[in-house]
Amino acid sequence: MFEPGSRYISAPTYTVNLPEGREIRAVVPPLPRRFRIEGEHPRQESERLDHIAGAYLNNPTQFWALCDAANAMSPDALSTRDRIPIPRREA
Repeated sequence: MFEPGSRYISAPTYTVNLPEGREIRAVVPPLPRRFRIEGEHPRQESERLDHIAGAYLNNPTQFWALCDAANAMSPDALSTRDRIPIPRREA
């Protein structure tokens, strides 16, 4: 269901039964991880988080690590920030 390396790969799931009888499987969102901050990136207008993650973390799919480092629930929460905290790259 998820790509290798996804933060949801090992997340537990649960089932929701909708009133019309349809079943939906959902993932329990993981708690934010704590990262050591290496610095900050001055964000340019319309610069995307996946591009920033690719440049600093060598993996654009780890844009969520930028969110966790900034204590932001979603990528949209970082859209108005001028500076994006950069977490230490995982070995």
